[in-house]
Amino acid sequence: MMTRDLALAVLNSLDHDPGFPERHLERAIERNPQITKRDRAFAVNLIQGVFRFRLRFDWIIRQFIRFSFNKAEPPVLNILRIALYQIFFMDRVPESAAVNEAVKQAKAMGKGHASGFVNGILRQICRQKDQINFPDPETDRVHYLSVYYSYPQWLVEKWIGELGIDSAERLLEAENRIPDLVIRANSLKVDRNDLIRFLQEEGVTAIPVSHSPEGIKVEGLKGPVNQLETFKNGLFQVQGEAAQICSHLISPGSGESVLDLCAGLGGKSTHLAEIMGGKGRVLSLDISHGRLIRLLESSLRLGISCIQPVVADAGVRLSSVLRRPFDKILLDGPCSGLGILSRHPDGKWSKDETDIKRLTCLQKSILNEAAALLKKRGAMLYVTCTISEVENEEVVSAFLKQNCGVFLENLKDHAPEWALEFINDQGFFKTLPHVHGMDGFFAALFKKV
Repeated sequence: MMTRDLALAVLNSLDHDPGFPERHLERAIERNPQITKRDRAFAVNLIQGVFRFRLRFDWIIRQFIRFSFNKAEPPVLNILRIALYQIFFMDRVPESAAVNEAVKQAKAMGKGHASGFVNGILRQICRQKDQINFPDPETDRVHYLSVYYSYPQWLVEKWIGELGIDSAERLLEAENRIPDLVIRANSLKVDRNDLIRFLQEEGVTAIPVSHSPEGIKVEGLKGPVNQLETFKNGLFQVQGEAAQICSHLISPGSGESVLDLCAGLGGKSTHLAEIMGGKGRVLSLDISHGRLIRLLESSLRLGISCIQPVVADAGVRLSSVLRRPFDKILLDGPCSGLGILSRHPDGKWSKDETDIKRLTCLQKSILNEAAALLKKRGAMLYVTCTISEVENEEVVSAFLKQNCGVFLENLKDHAPEWALEFINDQGFFKTLPHVHGMDGFFAALFKKV
């Protein structure tokens, strides 16, 4: 299977079974084990590129077809979208190659009309690609921002309402960028400077990030990061800088008991364990057995033995599952993920306003359950990877009204000095992609008295 065919197969399967693109890609690779690491990377670039700019591509296609867009066959549209991403955003791919490969894909569908249609429309777009008409930014700014930056209109309106129109446009642009690969040095095994040197010996460019003391930005990687010897030896974990900072905001001490709710793959669990020097107890709770299996694999690779995984639903009667209170709780709440769209651009199209309302109810439920498990004078950090006020500030306000024994702490009094610039006047931790050049995260710290 050719690389573009792999990308097309994943996009087509997602049309029928929406979900995690990574899962669909893994299935496609399992069926085609001959796919090289380089081909896989190219396919991922194509898939994510289509998700980043799908609405803009569809706007362009509408201008060149002579029939209703809704009558176009979904596989043909995906062929055109893959080609348009190469034509508009991949300088190293000649336009002729993008067109020819798209025609081959259309022919492989077994429908004679499709190849001629694909050839004609793509060649026409190539000739006129500098003359594309977008909505007028002066008379219809919201529609223009939605189409040009390729976001659903409801999300554009939401961000304009929360940030103002100029900041919202900068955010739209920032979340379309391909993110840096950031890793976290495993402080139980290696110093960051030594890890940078080891990575350079493997032919990888590595530089410290601006804030997190364990963070390293990796460049020039020629294959999957998990093929590096430094990874296999447990010297680092892949984790964005904003996520790394969150663990330092609650900063558990050696020997403490910590609960990581909605632990997922365990990026924060393993970081908390490292901050504790591997001494104490980290109970990692998640509803997914599969994710916790991968967390255990990461713990073993990193040399961490103090993590205990528990499969449970964090929103339902936690106190009946966990009988002992904890010194520290980190709740990485299930959220819309609007702060990490650069990493997961499919999130633009898989979420809507009803999801935010549903997730907000779930976040409140989990927070209320977690409060009962916190020791007196214990601390709980509520974290999301979204920049939605409904899921952040409004959830905090509702939680405080329902829990009179819990108080909001000003993170300026607890954050490391190097993280103070991310604490706002309300005492919340907030990072914004267009301001700080990292994922959009939110955190609030609570104390039980």
